[in-house]
Amino acid sequence: MDVTIRPSALSGTIPAIASKSMAHRLLIMAALCPGTTDINCNATSKDIEATASCLEALGARIARTRLGFRVNPLPGTSATDNIRQATPGVRLDCGESGSTLRFMLPVVAALGHGASIDGHGRLAERPLSPLYEELVCHGVTLSKRGVLPLVVSGTLLPGRFSIPGNVSSQFVSGLLMAAPLLSAPSEIVVTEPVESRSYIRLTMRALAEFGVDVGVTRETVDGDRATVLSVSPARGAVSPGTVTVEGDWSNAAFWLAAGAIAGGVSVSGLDLSSAQGDRAIMACAAAFGARVGRSGNVASTSPDTLRGRTINVRGTPDLVPPLAAIAANAVGTTTIANAGRLRLKESDRLSTVSSALRAMGADVEEKTDALVIHGGNPLSGGVVDAANDHRIAMMAAIAGANATGPTTIRGAECVAKSYPRFFEDFRALGGIAEKG
Repeated sequence: MDVTIRPSALSGTIPAIASKSMAHRLLIMAALCPGTTDINCNATSKDIEATASCLEALGARIARTRLGFRVNPLPGTSATDNIRQATPGVRLDCGESGSTLRFMLPVVAALGHGASIDGHGRLAERPLSPLYEELVCHGVTLSKRGVLPLVVSGTLLPGRFSIPGNVSSQFVSGLLMAAPLLSAPSEIVVTEPVESRSYIRLTMRALAEFGVDVGVTRETVDGDRATVLSVSPARGAVSPGTVTVEGDWSNAAFWLAAGAIAGGVSVSGLDLSSAQGDRAIMACAAAFGARVGRSGNVASTSPDTLRGRTINVRGTPDLVPPLAAIAANAVGTTTIANAGRLRLKESDRLSTVSSALRAMGADVEEKTDALVIHGGNPLSGGVVDAANDHRIAMMAAIAGANATGPTTIRGAECVAKSYPRFFEDFRALGGIAEKG
């Protein structure tokens, strides 16, 4: 689907959609603990549905309700049973969701009934080391790395897992959610530096919602500083009955970036003290010179003189597309640093951000792990290939709204991965988006 964006400053208030990151975690925890759990979730997406369908394939019953999801856990789950009655040997389709793959892999291994884990797009290219090796060292048999479907057999054994913190926080999160299923306490040793630490805190918050405490200590391991996360399966998870998915800062960041560029935008339904690292969009927008406001559950941005900055995105890589849109409209040079992990997203996001903005008239240099954007001149618009990457399509839309001419986004339907109603909300803020 092609969508053409015509210049029109975005302004107004839009409600945040439910956090995709938290929805994954709450669905998994609800499927693995006794009792029925109602999850209030005001939006879904292809990635969230991928996690739900994997849990259903394992034997959970998940009903879509007016408010979100009602989750009945895997058969045999009770306050006194070990959870070992997942449907054996099933195929789990993760779609294009890296979170689903990296979370479900250790969970399936902990359940011990085996499965074939499949996916699409660039999913097979997303790294699984060192999680792959740690699972093998703890009793799991896996088929060839880097090829989907990935066949899992054997049962994950408890113990001490070592994960470098500079690869992917999703490996740590997957092990944290699997640990309550194991037969004895486990420790996850995360060596410094830890990138995307906020996502680990988000997982710990999800576990806490279901009564699972995670112990945190500091150690020195082979001369390196490390955080040790300890989980005991003694009590197991307990359903809270009802839980609400908080608003999504990652997607709200696009609206807040748009407000910083022109017009002024507020996003309601956000937790201003959230563990989500992408709430850093507010500090970043302020660093560029935009006006920012916080009140209750509402975050707001409005334009002022924007000037280029150096921004370290080591812990917040998903912010790069909206930050790049701001940078293209800021006077002077912006360096978006420590962004090398973006090459392994739905697209090579350093390359696709660069290509998209250049197609719109921006001056962008692509480095090995950084982008250098020379702003100050209005974007002209152009034709942008979304590269099957939801965040590229959304970036092009908000940047196109402030261009001097139209911007056509090829393959704009990819926004459904995380934000199916993105263009509806874009129009609600006064944007002009025409299908064609």
